[in-house]
Amino acid sequence: MLDQQLKDQLQAYLGKIRHPITLTASLDETQGSQEMRELLHEIASLSDQVMVDESGTDTRKPSFVIAPSGQAHGVRFAAIPLGHEFTTLVLALLWTGGHPPKLGQEVIDRIVSLDTDCDFEAYISLSCHNCPDVAQALAVMATLNPRINATIIDGGLFQSEVESRNVMAVPKVYLNGQDFGSGRMLIEEIIAKLDVNGEAREAAALTAKAPYDVLIVGGGPAGAAAAVYAARKGIRVGVAAERFGGQTNDTLGIENYPSVLETNGPKFAAALEAQVKHYEVDVMNLQRAEKLVPATNENGLIEVHLVNGAVLKTKTVILSTGARWRNINVPGEDQYKNKGVAYCPHCDGPLFKGKHVAVIGGGNSGVEAAIDLAGVVGHVTLFEFAEALKADAVLVRKLQSLANVTIHTNAQTTEITGNGSRVNGLTYKERTTGDIKHVALEGVFVQIGLVPNTEWLTGNVELSRFGEIVVDAKGATSVPGVFAAGDCTVTPYKQIVIAAGEGAKAALSAFDHLIRLPVAERPKMAAAATSAH
Repeated sequence: MLDQQLKDQLQAYLGKIRHPITLTASLDETQGSQEMRELLHEIASLSDQVMVDESGTDTRKPSFVIAPSGQAHGVRFAAIPLGHEFTTLVLALLWTGGHPPKLGQEVIDRIVSLDTDCDFEAYISLSCHNCPDVAQALAVMATLNPRINATIIDGGLFQSEVESRNVMAVPKVYLNGQDFGSGRMLIEEIIAKLDVNGEAREAAALTAKAPYDVLIVGGGPAGAAAAVYAARKGIRVGVAAERFGGQTNDTLGIENYPSVLETNGPKFAAALEAQVKHYEVDVMNLQRAEKLVPATNENGLIEVHLVNGAVLKTKTVILSTGARWRNINVPGEDQYKNKGVAYCPHCDGPLFKGKHVAVIGGGNSGVEAAIDLAGVVGHVTLFEFAEALKADAVLVRKLQSLANVTIHTNAQTTEITGNGSRVNGLTYKERTTGDIKHVALEGVFVQIGLVPNTEWLTGNVELSRFGEIVVDAKGATSVPGVFAAGDCTVTPYKQIVIAAGEGAKAALSAFDHLIRLPVAERPKMAAAATSAH
């Protein structure tokens, strides 16, 4: 099942295993079991530290457990973990074999100290680029703490389970049989939900931090670029990000960033974070801001209040909070989120295999989503409010060439309908005639653009009528010492390269602001790590 190049790479990784491990498989006569058997024996052939045992008795077939030889507890895959989950498989093999995970000691200590029995079930799809974060987090937790069990389940392989549990978006996690969470979750988020006293300890530690020269709120391309440019000035820089990488984490392909021919969003986000940390920036991930307090004459410091109660102090702020998917705000959308209403075709598309779905939006994102889904689902109906699709011509031609796609323009979505537990259709108005029509379907993918994450700034910073932060040519806002960059601002064209450039500009402007402060308030600059060009 693995090509020679992949085998060579895997063999090199398996050389890091320190003690024997066993892959215990529960199989039947299905095609999936045959494929799993082939994969497991291929893995075992690459290392004398890996053995296969086909005597497993799990009711989920096919599945297998990775455990130290002679032990029963380990990481379970009810999946053939290829595609995006191949890395999860490799890491689980290494961790089980004694190779240490790349986690901070504080995170490891929190995992080890969890003293409750946790049985996690995570439904994933092999094409989902957000699922590996959840799968790998649960896998390493199960490896480090014997009271934690983790089962990674491919929703496409166990479609009857998906339907019986109404799983219509991945990743979807259950804890001890109860709904735990859905969507991308980092390991720190999972631990925080389990460690009820951790948030208060974390808030106290954050509040105790010394004031920053530049504090960046948001960790997307704009925030990352701002952090790099500010840190190279030798000043104290912090980044408080709700999710480092921002929306790039949800982007499948990136093919228009200068010098990078092709990459994917999660890989790009990881590279951003690695570069920022290279400059010893204080990165505070999974932190959401809820209030900005401008500087007063008393201390000259701006305050950023976080949702967990922490208060960060700084001489200047760069706001780079980005944007999120825009809702259509029609009846049924909120009711059926993750029950047929979805926003990521790459993640959730495989759950609708062979079914009839709709895409709302005729711009590039909507048309790309429809093209992608057409290769998986039974039929796609695309709805566009305007009289013509707004996507690039090459995308429109591709969409029009697909036999299982129907396009409705001049169509206003008025309601998403359902049976109480899941979507069953969509109602729309033909704008040319006023006729109301209904289409029976099982999923709706909303792709109508973005809305800035700026609600928490209302009343403190000038916003446009669209909620975007108003900035001047240097990235300065209406508040002295506060700058902004990226998709949350009025700067046109929401593109990664533009956000990064605006972030760099905002950092240079913030530094210029700092050096013009009274001498006593200026930052104490250390020698920059490298040339500041």
